[in-house]
Amino acid sequence: MGSGGPLKQKLGLSENAEDASAASAVPGVANSVPALEIRGLSYSYGRRPALMDIDIALPAGHFVILLGPNGAGKTTLFSLITHLFGTQSGSIRVFGHDTARDRGAALSTLGVVFQQRTLDLDLTAGQNLVYHAALHGMRFRDGWRRASEEMSRTGLAGEISRKVRQLSGGQMRRVEIARALLHEPKLLLCDEATVGLDISSRAELMEYVRALVRERKITILWATHLVDEVGPEDWIVILHKGRILRQGISAEILTESNAQDLASALSRLWGAA
Repeated sequence: MGSGGPLKQKLGLSENAEDASAASAVPGVANSVPALEIRGLSYSYGRRPALMDIDIALPAGHFVILLGPNGAGKTTLFSLITHLFGTQSGSIRVFGHDTARDRGAALSTLGVVFQQRTLDLDLTAGQNLVYHAALHGMRFRDGWRRASEEMSRTGLAGEISRKVRQLSGGQMRRVEIARALLHEPKLLLCDEATVGLDISSRAELMEYVRALVRERKITILWATHLVDEVGPEDWIVILHKGRILRQGISAEILTESNAQDLASALSRLWGAA
């Protein structure tokens, strides 16, 4: 797996792969502890391996894309990070908290948007959010305040009293992101969040999540199989058949692979795997 010295320098990560926590401060980011640090992670469904020896260290306050085709292992990885699945080997740390030994502290810093929509269609957007806030231990008044704040930030303040089934697909996704941000997490996981959206809604959602990183310094791990969601300066982690083939800045990977576009670069990487 290539990690790339120039990439680590840009992101402020240590050159020592065995000590990613000893990172120098990322410019503009106060916390040098990796937002997400995964070491030697493997997972199998019975005898079928799904992930093999995964190593990732995400710096705080960045937008990172986990790129891979369907079946690459992206959802399995998210299930392990969120502790829906227990780890079989390796370790996962979220802002320094081990998900196996300090699960509560680790998960309290996480917000998650799953691939399948999980809103209650017969409740209003606001009711969905307040219910979720209550699961985080918020009183009704505080939950409603946070729901109103996040709906306003998404541009959906006027839709808070509408039933979810009356919203468009893009609006539902924004409500799910608002819900994931209610407890003000520092790391947001989004698993194929644009699935089923039209081109315009996808573009609007991508701009919104990138703005979250710029304006609120949230770390986002964005899983997708769509190369057109990758920008030239994005840090991408390329996952294929349960293995990380490459990590790096998109433009650098294009240069190193001597490819004209990312799709061509991926075809070469996947063909050689």
